[in-house]
Amino acid sequence: MDEQTRRDFLKIIGAAGLGGSFSSLLNGCSHLESSLISHPARRPNVVFIFTDDQGSVDVNCYGAKDLYTPNMDRLARQGVRFTQFYVRAPICSPSRASLLTGRTPQHAGLTDNAKSDKGLPSQELTIAEVLKPLGYRTACIGKWHLGAGPGTRPNDQGFDEFFGHLSGCIDNYSHFAHWKKPTHHDLWENDKEIWAEGSFFPDLVAQKACRFIQRNRRNPFFLYLAFNMPHYPLQARAKYRRMYAHLEEPRKSYAAFLSNLDEKIGQVVGTIDRLGLRKDTLIVLLSDNGHSTEARNNYGGGSAGPYRGFKSSLWEGGIRLPCIVSWPGHIPQNEVRDQVAASTDWLPTIAAYCSAALPPGLLDGLDIRSVIASSQASSPPRILHWQLYEQWAVRDGDWKLVVNPPLDPKTPGQLSDLVFLGNLAQDVSETHNFAREHPEIVDRLTKLHQDWVRLNNNSRP
Repeated sequence: MDEQTRRDFLKIIGAAGLGGSFSSLLNGCSHLESSLISHPARRPNVVFIFTDDQGSVDVNCYGAKDLYTPNMDRLARQGVRFTQFYVRAPICSPSRASLLTGRTPQHAGLTDNAKSDKGLPSQELTIAEVLKPLGYRTACIGKWHLGAGPGTRPNDQGFDEFFGHLSGCIDNYSHFAHWKKPTHHDLWENDKEIWAEGSFFPDLVAQKACRFIQRNRRNPFFLYLAFNMPHYPLQARAKYRRMYAHLEEPRKSYAAFLSNLDEKIGQVVGTIDRLGLRKDTLIVLLSDNGHSTEARNNYGGGSAGPYRGFKSSLWEGGIRLPCIVSWPGHIPQNEVRDQVAASTDWLPTIAAYCSAALPPGLLDGLDIRSVIASSQASSPPRILHWQLYEQWAVRDGDWKLVVNPPLDPKTPGQLSDLVFLGNLAQDVSETHNFAREHPEIVDRLTKLHQDWVRLNNNSRP
């Protein structure tokens, strides 16, 4: 209870005393009830940290031995770490659309990376729009990549404040997007283009996030903190380049930028701590997709550990990613969850923690509070579907079917893997193809996919 309610309670007990009348106690309890109504428990703040192109095991607590990630590891010690957490797309925009709406990319209407004339449809409701009616102040800071046209920018999708870039990435010092033609400057505060030549973009993001938290410390807030790290360009600060000078490329540049990201996360969480808000703040950390092997990313650098695949693939390494949730005093600490969960689960789960109404229409996510609370809780029954262009996958229990995956020049004999049936309980590395041994399972999962596609085509809820 808050301090005022505590004082009211002590007054009631004192007034009643050992010799007090029963009626005085009843009258006091009535006063306490009114006090509780007028001083409701604070709704939690929510900080969602969405990293960019972070590999499946690229945190110390997920098995990385050559990285320095003390702040992400601290969040894991202060919360729950998932080992089978999936995003709903292996590339940026569809993954972000799913996270914010609780719907698959097919249902949310954004199945490819956003273009200048196409983004998240305006009728889609985001976590920000779910929380705003409850008095939450909302901010998107960092990377948007869900549309740059009218009606698709952050301020159009429930965010009171926006600072960052609208496209997929920018140079961290000039703030120009060099990776799409024509080259253009892409740094915004709400709908106003701003210039900060020479300022390190991750520093700006962390500063804006800390100021937002400071300004809103007395009211509930939702901060969607979408770092464009360790996404290319890999422009780490000098101290982190020196830290990893002993490593070979491409791991060296990636590792330096990842530890630079960890520092920025520590600054934001440190601000929450200093303001005494830690027990009032639910923090989630998740990567949007697996590590990049693009030429622009030095052809790699990240690690999927035991998993096959990378960004843009539906192998585990493209979609099975680090996810940590931390809320001291409200959920367990330093625990691991092996149950299956997905990024679409966060909207209904956050809504439940905040006592918010769910948006109308179909949600593909589930409330996973029971899983967060206990390692013994049953995984919600579900079949997970993914599709990116001609590539698709279905997971039902331990069986996972991947069809038309991208070819990896480092992996021989892949033509036989164009229809790949894996069993994740027996072979998490997805190297043994069970398709010939179990054609009946291939047929069953194929039919599940066909039914799912047919449902999507008939109507988009």
